[in-house]
Amino acid sequence: MKKRKGRFIVFEGIEGSGKSTHVKLLAERLMRQGHSVLVTREPGGTKFGTQIREILLNGKEDLRPETETLLYMASRSELVERVILPALNQGKIVLSDRWLDATLAYQGYGSGVDLKWIRQMAARVVRGVEPDATIYLTLSAAEGLKRAKKRGALDRIESRALAFHRRVETGYRQLARSGRKSHVVPSQTIQRTHEAVCRIIDNLI
Repeated sequence: MKKRKGRFIVFEGIEGSGKSTHVKLLAERLMRQGHSVLVTREPGGTKFGTQIREILLNGKEDLRPETETLLYMASRSELVERVILPALNQGKIVLSDRWLDATLAYQGYGSGVDLKWIRQMAARVVRGVEPDATIYLTLSAAEGLKRAKKRGALDRIESRALAFHRRVETGYRQLARSGRKSHVVPSQTIQRTHEAVCRIIDNLI
């Protein structure tokens, strides 16, 4: 794949870890500095992806873990082709609330889907797109769910048992240790976490 001009930065973490907040804060800071920034999320980011998001997070169907995985991959495929690659080729900084590691953590570690199978599918779906930095916002599963509940009604993923979310937390921990260009940031106060994120990004851009 030819060298792209932009930068791809991903935020990962369990429910309540503050991903959406810190994507927004970083985007605002980068734009103040004069960068062209595109913000997206998974699942979502396209009309088709938004429809899939509604099924995955708010649907009533009891989907098999493999079915969930395929739906996430379908959303990701459209997002790569229609949003992420064009933006990177234009030299934009793309910030994403979740990426491939979310599927590995939630459907793989959390629900028991074969990790090798997920990675094999992903190799075709992401078309060589890899994050220039993945920021893992970390806190305990119990604390994350407590924060999520304060936001309002839980979606169908958030509503799963604490044991599921602990497996996801463990998965993220292992992915962060083994991943390339990984940066672990403990979820503290919003200001302190934002400052830690900015130090990482300042060294990248």
